[in-house]
This record gives sequence, structure tokens and C-alpha cells, in this order.
Amino acid sequence: MTQLPDAARAELTTNGRLRAALNYSNTLLISTRGTDPTGVAPDLARELARRAGASVEFIGYANAGLAADAAATGAWDVAFIGAEPQRAGEIAFSPAYVEIEASYLVPAGSPLLRIDDVDRDGIHVATAARAAYTLFLQRTLRHAALVEAEGLPGAFARFVEMKLDALAGLKPNLVADAGKLPGARVLEGRFTAVQQSMGVPKHRVAAASYLAGFVAEITTSGLLRDLISRHRVDGLAIVRR
Repeated sequence: MTQLPDAARAELTTNGRLRAALNYSNTLLISTRGTDPTGVAPDLARELARRAGASVEFIGYANAGLAADAAATGAWDVAFIGAEPQRAGEIAFSPAYVEIEASYLVPAGSPLLRIDDVDRDGIHVATAARAAYTLFLQRTLRHAALVEAEGLPGAFARFVEMKLDALAGLKPNLVADAGKLPGARVLEGRFTAVQQSMGVPKHRVAAASYLAGFVAEITTSGLLRDLISRHRVDGLAIVRR
């Protein structure tokens, strides 16, 4: 077990508590919400708190962007969100521990057959505002237009109601959404893989260093694999180095 230095313990806890920020929109890492949530990320937070000799307090956010914004206010000690360059100004991210493929859902009869077909003039893509894959698309799409909505349900609703050309999202969620629309299909391949990391406020150098070792440990010791199996999560790929 990676030893937790006193300096890192002090930076990971506040008044004997480890305040863990969770991105509630990521249902692969958070299975259930509430004051005692379940899932891979909550269990990793509990393990960190155990090592620090602290209690754990969970702070849930509707999306990763809101969690990232709260870093500047000191609202949490560690966050479980996707590592994105636009969030790195306020957050020191650990190496990724899992990644999730992102693709597109298209309606029945769509002429879009491949990932590369989507980035064309006149194509409109529904997507969840401030999601990590949305930030990626904002940087990389050259022709297609994004139509952002609040959260995954909002993006799906906009995709259906406005009869848009595609819905961007994490593959496991898109597969579930495809079952609601006869003839809809998820395009093969991916436009990115969203890497999930642990982050601490930028100035907490000792905590960031410890998290890097913690990630290396959980990805090689079998702990992360066991948590994914215990929570019966499909679509999470462990990032190995």
C-alpha cells in the first residue's frame, strides 16, 4: 500500500473529513446518489479516507463542469472527474485510471455511417453541456454544429424533439438510449476516450503527488478491477501504463 505522508494527509482532509466531489452525470462511476452513494468512485473515495484516518463527505454535482468550477472555492478536497485541459487551470489531475469511449447515436435511416461522416456542414449534434467529450468536440469539430443541453437526459430529449442528426455521448449511455428509438444505432469506433482522473485543487502539491502513486497502485493491484466487477459496470476500461 502506498504510504500516505503527513503533508498529503493534511491536503486531502479538512477538519478530519475527506470531501469528495462526484460527477453525478457519470453513471458508470456513480451507481446511486445520496449521502451514502455507491459505485466505483465513491468506494475509491472511501479507501482514500480510510488511509487518511478521516471520515468521508460526498458532494454531488450535476455535471463535471460544476464540480470543476467549485475547485476555486475550496468546496472539496478531491474530485472524481474527467481530466480536460480546460479544467487544468484550477485542478491538478492524477494520471487517468479508467477511460470510457465516446461515440455518436444516429436515428433510423441516417446516412451517417462512420465517425468521420459526422463532421460535415449542416450536421447538428446534440450533446451534454460541459461534459468532457463535449469540450473535446468544441476543440476538434470543424464543420458540424453542437447543440448543447443540460445533462444527458436533456441532450437526448433535444436530439429527439429537434430531430437532430446525431447525439454525442459515452458509448454505454448511447447503447441504452438506442433501445428507446427503433432503428437508432451507435456508430462503430470512437471520436475520443474520456479519461477519468482524480483531482485536487492546484496548490495541493503533496496530495497530487500521492494520488499519482495511488492510481498506479489501484490499477496494478487488482483493487480497481475488483470494484468494477463488484458494481457490475460495463464500459470502463482500466488505463494501464
